[in-house]
Amino acid sequence: MHTRRIGDVEVSAIGLGAMPMSIEGRPDEARSLATLHAALDAGVTLIDTADAYHVGADEVGHNETLIAKALASHERGGDVLVATKGGHLRPGDGSWTRDGSPAHLKSACEASLRRLGVEAIGLYQFHRPDPRVPYAESVGALRELLDEGKIRMAGISNADPEQIRQADEILGGRLVSVQNQFSPAFRSSEPELRLCDELGIAFLPWSPFGGISRAGELAATHAPFARIARAHGVSAHQVCLAWMLAKSPVVVPIPGASRPESIRDSIGAADLVLTAEDVAELDAA
Repeated sequence: MHTRRIGDVEVSAIGLGAMPMSIEGRPDEARSLATLHAALDAGVTLIDTADAYHVGADEVGHNETLIAKALASHERGGDVLVATKGGHLRPGDGSWTRDGSPAHLKSACEASLRRLGVEAIGLYQFHRPDPRVPYAESVGALRELLDEGKIRMAGISNADPEQIRQADEILGGRLVSVQNQFSPAFRSSEPELRLCDELGIAFLPWSPFGGISRAGELAATHAPFARIARAHGVSAHQVCLAWMLAKSPVVVPIPGASRPESIRDSIGAADLVLTAEDVAELDAA
């Protein structure tokens, strides 16, 4: 497995987004564990999760608990960087709400520590800005968690360039990652990707295929990805991830998966070398 860096940690060039294993339409636990183990078998050492990845209000942290179980039952579990998030909530009615208050983030971090069964979280990310709370206060909570040793690294998600610069300043240059939506159909995070490249901060594209419900449409709706996939004899999903990897060495895609075959296919993108002409065509698509 090719590797990239998040902070001072070397991780697999392709990570695993674990959300599909815990929200609406999720598979049974056996298939989820098989998917997580397939990722580990293939060399994945970055798994992204969040305390909000669940369905019912009484199962907060469902995804974190699932990941902890998978890692504890696999010989390579100790090699994985688990990146979790706090600041988003699911009250159980299908909606998503926010709480970026320092008190909530600190409490959420403590709960994530317990569920993951670790003394310090590898990468803790502020999930989404809360318009009711000054951004500096939310990021300040991450700084305190870093200083207290509750988290080893800090990241932010769904941030704009100004927030990236502000967070890095508040954290004293210790911001290691930005996780934003980015896919062939959603490219508005290009400025954030370029800024991360400039600052040497890892950029983690979420929903790289366009979302769970649209992932199967990638080849049909984006002809250049399908054409280049046929030319290389691979899936359009591999081309999509390889295109992202080619954009900058700071990019670490985290495609979601809930089937072993899905994450195995995604991992193949790390070995796919696109030509400069391929990349130019995909950039213009």
